[in-house]
Amino acid sequence: MKQILFAVASVCLFTACGDTDNNTAQTAATETPKESTTKTISYSIIAQYPHDTSSYTEGFEFYKGKLYESGGDYTNSLIQYGDVKTGKIDKRHKMGTDKIFAEGLTILNGKIYQLTYQTNNVFVYDVNDITKVIQTFTWPYEGWGLTNNGTDLLITTGGTDLYFVDPATFKVKNTVHIHDDNGPVDSVNELEYVDGFVWANVYTTNDIVKIDPATGAIVGKMTLNNLLNPSEIIPQRTDVLNGIAYDSTSKTFFITGKRWPKTFELRIN
Repeated sequence: MKQILFAVASVCLFTACGDTDNNTAQTAATETPKESTTKTISYSIIAQYPHDTSSYTEGFEFYKGKLYESGGDYTNSLIQYGDVKTGKIDKRHKMGTDKIFAEGLTILNGKIYQLTYQTNNVFVYDVNDITKVIQTFTWPYEGWGLTNNGTDLLITTGGTDLYFVDPATFKVKNTVHIHDDNGPVDSVNELEYVDGFVWANVYTTNDIVKIDPATGAIVGKMTLNNLLNPSEIIPQRTDVLNGIAYDSTSKTFFITGKRWPKTFELRIN
């Protein structure tokens, strides 16, 4: 996604500033971040499965027993689905070009919605046929993360906003600003809506945050360091954590990364 980073656990610091006078700027420079009250979410890894290392994972969703995935990286961009436990791909459709970079994916009312990065295209497929685009929309911003709450599509664009979008018209219905105790949080990436909350990767980190979509407030965070063994990391190939899918039957999450060799199943403690 964006500029491809060749690191599994790189961490970037992002700051934002507006117009300030000198006194405000000096005060800001000396202030230290408040101690966070964001809840730390503990988890247990309960299984590991093979993952397609050719997929630069951007969207990840578990639907009717199959794992659907959108993979980026321009001409290698794809949409595919298969068996999460064996890693076997049942169907793959390569849809990328030298300009089209696939991004987030979600399934709503029998349709798959797939964002693209900077070309403003949104592709819609019938869930039963991922090889044929049945509808397209224009999205005016960058496409990053995508999920749905059963009614609206929820989209992030690399900034601090979470957009609620009408799936029939692709018009924005509402926007909330993602934030924690210390202010706005950007680079919120792959999304999953679970029981009234949005779970999201923070791009280039090993953090997954839990967001209240009514307010944009981050109410919890889990950090997934060292999921892969050093021997499983291929330099200049294996990339960052990205990919959250949820199985509502088992109440477990499936977690992976870009070109990772494994998908991890975890349960929140």
